[in-house]
Amino acid sequence: MKISTPGRICLFGEHQDYLGLPVIAAAISRRISVEGDYRSDNRVILRLPDLGAQLELDITNTFPYVTQRDYFRSTINVLKRRGITFSKGFDCTIQGNIPINSGTSSSSALIVSWANFLDRMSDKPAYFSDKELGEIANAAEVLEFGEPGGMMDNYSTAIGNVIYLESTPEIHVEALTPTLGTFVLGDSLEPKDTLGILARCRYGMEAVIARVKAHDSAFSIFTTPLEKIAEYRSYLSEDDHSLLKANIEDRDILVAGKDLLLKNAVHASEGDFHSEFGALLYRHHENLRDHKRTSTPKIERMMDAALAAGALGGKINGSGGGGCMFAYAPENAGAVAAAIERAGGKSYMITVDSGTRVE
Repeated sequence: MKISTPGRICLFGEHQDYLGLPVIAAAISRRISVEGDYRSDNRVILRLPDLGAQLELDITNTFPYVTQRDYFRSTINVLKRRGITFSKGFDCTIQGNIPINSGTSSSSALIVSWANFLDRMSDKPAYFSDKELGEIANAAEVLEFGEPGGMMDNYSTAIGNVIYLESTPEIHVEALTPTLGTFVLGDSLEPKDTLGILARCRYGMEAVIARVKAHDSAFSIFTTPLEKIAEYRSYLSEDDHSLLKANIEDRDILVAGKDLLLKNAVHASEGDFHSEFGALLYRHHENLRDHKRTSTPKIERMMDAALAAGALGGKINGSGGGGCMFAYAPENAGAVAAAIERAGGKSYMITVDSGTRVE
């Protein structure tokens, strides 16, 4: 049995899903696979040649966890709570070509592949839907360890293609079917600063929202119009006001982006879709760079190089403080990829891809 799952890029709504706001994400044509077969005992042997590592565990005894993010055991435990049973262990090889620790959801893709593999190899497979696999992966990656992330990574890698995801007031996933051209993913090769960025973008923003609501109980991050944000300047610092304004602007950019993608899905050849789409991506990037401060000087050099080479737009991807950016380059991806490399990044030409699947 071989299962593979894609990584993902966030098109719109970066650093907003944990605030309850929607996101739009796209699965990408770089994937992680789990391939394996049964053993005659209860052992699970996990070979990870990309990392030069091998792990072993007993499928009948997977708790407590032995590492900080013990995803292989947590996924088994989550599945067991859903009634999935195992009478045999497995020999598995795990390989992939998603950049690791770079903001493209390699860990979520791994967990979705592992959950899908385990379900299908269990004593009585449930054949979970892609959406259910996203829920299982979110439980195994985020809820099980009290992590601060949202749901975007798990659902987008499991379901694939382009999705619109709402988490408030309840989970709603909508498949979008735009005709998108080639992207170029640029890995800065800088480690991400996930916790440092979250301190500002999540916890800092949550504090700003609480402060504003104390003065204006009618304020809602979901509905308050951008024009009203100026009224809150008197009791917010300049820094906090800019963070609030950026989040409201990004909320509205997502709405415009969704409308554009829906129109493209129906009338792919009408208008200047590609330029409009690229421009929206870059407007989102500017807020992430200037107000949420998730970019770095190197990523900005890569972005500038991509735009100069003919990319129509792009943005930093993931938690930030390092990691990846991507550029939208439907006509000249090769030149854009070369420009990113000259700026010191590692480039990958990518397209939108399907979700988790049996190979």
